[in-house]
Amino acid sequence: MSKNQVYEAAEVYLSTRISPKTERLKLSKTRKQKHFTIGLEKGELVVDGFEDVRLTWRFVCTEGQKPHGGEKKHFELSFNKKHKDKVLDFYLPYVLHKAEEIKKQDKVIKLYSRQCPFSCEDDNERRGGSWGSIILEHPATFDTLAMDPALKKMIIDDLEMFLRRKAYYNKVGKAWKRGYLLYGPPGTGKSSLVAAMANYLKFDIYDLGLTSVRSDAELRRTLLSTTNRSILLIEDIDCSSEVLERQMRNKNKKLPDRTGQLTLSGILNCIDGLWSSCGDERIIVFTTNYKDRIDPALLRPGRMDLHINMSYCTTDGFRLLASNYLGISSKNNPSFAEIDSLLNSTEATPAEVAEELMKSDDPNIALQGLVNFLKRKRDEADDETENKATGCGEVDSSVRRLNAIVSRVKRLKTNVDQRKIMMRKRK
Repeated sequence: MSKNQVYEAAEVYLSTRISPKTERLKLSKTRKQKHFTIGLEKGELVVDGFEDVRLTWRFVCTEGQKPHGGEKKHFELSFNKKHKDKVLDFYLPYVLHKAEEIKKQDKVIKLYSRQCPFSCEDDNERRGGSWGSIILEHPATFDTLAMDPALKKMIIDDLEMFLRRKAYYNKVGKAWKRGYLLYGPPGTGKSSLVAAMANYLKFDIYDLGLTSVRSDAELRRTLLSTTNRSILLIEDIDCSSEVLERQMRNKNKKLPDRTGQLTLSGILNCIDGLWSSCGDERIIVFTTNYKDRIDPALLRPGRMDLHINMSYCTTDGFRLLASNYLGISSKNNPSFAEIDSLLNSTEATPAEVAEELMKSDDPNIALQGLVNFLKRKRDEADDETENKATGCGEVDSSVRRLNAIVSRVKRLKTNVDQRKIMMRKRK
């Protein structure tokens, strides 16, 4: 069950209004928190002022009734009754607004998972959810992502538009949520983009593995225990779709039905049906290595609004990685032109390029290592093409194989010529 929003806001707001006259305070700090939490002890008062109104808050704790027992906590707010309308219409909304500002300033981004152990500081455990959390300390930002600059700007602009359109979503009768599909080969930065989005928005991430969800009812309970201003991450959605397709085939074969199982319609209802409106300012991110394997019902707008192709490393991406990892630019560096040429003809992921750049602190050695790596990948691709051509058993396949050999000979000759030029420059 959700906590009282006014109680939570008062707890946060009053921690900043405590005066030196307060005799007893409650001080705490968990392992995951960056700063101390200051709270009122039982019976303590805080005096506040709003325009011409004097207000007194008192923290009250009472023993609960048996058999459940437990301590019940609440705040008492006292003021002159002639100011009732001003307090209800202006002061309490002000407290709610200030509390949100304070929470954003002190926000610690968390990564929630159903596989994480619970701790006493996990709100979702108290709410009956099934999430545990750790602090997300991923350093990815949009400044460090090796992406096409135009694509990066488009994503940032889309996120900014989503944040400022609460009134618009209400006007058109849509839930305030946005769906993204990140697709592309492994190592192209899908997880890093999700982390960059979370760091940019200051949103928590809920990492939901659908294989751990046994039924539609469990999926609803799990999603209802997530918070507003959060990212729901469902990775490798194509794998989950394959599981659901097998279930549908078994059902069509009239095999024994397992009641209460997870279904595709259950997922669709949670991300785009009535259940999806239970919460505000939500982002849903799906990732896949194989977009063509996803059920078309999941791909339509409203479920996955923006499809983002995470491609192989580009020349712009390489320059950003070289700047981040080696602190160098393309000025007066002949290796950049050669690497650009290789990247335009070779499929290498940003993760592979970054791994090569990390192998040496010497920029020249690291760049030469990257050149050698890209050449090996190119040659392996040529060999694969040659093997496919050999397997065809047709005349034109021999021609393609011969062309591949000729291309390699030309590249070897070019490398020899480049070395001769370098030797002449040294002389």
